[in-house]
Amino acid sequence: MGSAPRRRAAAAGVAPPLMLLLATTLFLGRAAAYGGGGAESAGMTDLQKHAAFFDGNGDGVVSISETYDGLRSFGLGIGLSGAGAAFINGLLASTTRPENATSSRFDIYIENIHKGIHGSDTGSYDAEGRFVSEKFDAIFAKHAKTVPDALTSDEIDELIQADREPGDYKGWAGATSEWKLLYSLGKDKDGLLRKDVARGVYDGSLFHQLVNEKYGDK
Repeated sequence: MGSAPRRRAAAAGVAPPLMLLLATTLFLGRAAAYGGGGAESAGMTDLQKHAAFFDGNGDGVVSISETYDGLRSFGLGIGLSGAGAAFINGLLASTTRPENATSSRFDIYIENIHKGIHGSDTGSYDAEGRFVSEKFDAIFAKHAKTVPDALTSDEIDELIQADREPGDYKGWAGATSEWKLLYSLGKDKDGLLRKDVARGVYDGSLFHQLVNEKYGDK
């Protein structure tokens, strides 16, 4: 395990509106890099690319405030973004934290993000965080019954139920929150989560697309 990345000191006393503005600027800049397959993503697994979207200052560590800013950049409300950030960082921080880390215990370390993979999931990431296309394709082969290569809200509920492992309450909570958020962000006007849209969440490219759609013309 490598040494813990150093955190860059944040300026004290910065007003929240300014912090949100700075975060939005950072996300827009990274959207072009990662969304276009830039050098920043070279050597990363798909799961690391997914997590790296939220790394506002590029130091390899995602703080709870960075997760919050990332969720806000999608257009989520203050309450939902705050609850989501607390849940995500609370769930993943301890499992990804290096032994020699000195930063906040709510920080997520991208280099170890694969250690945060929970049970009761689809298996679309392997143990190292690499994307497994066969498992992803199986989601739609099994559950896309209304429209080929798309999932309805009810079909996502069926998917979540089918993947649940007995007694894995932590995995249930993780899978449910992830799929519900993905559906909310990615569904089209017909209420369908298309396969190509769902694929984008695994390497984070969907996040950059959402930010570009929200801010790209402004």
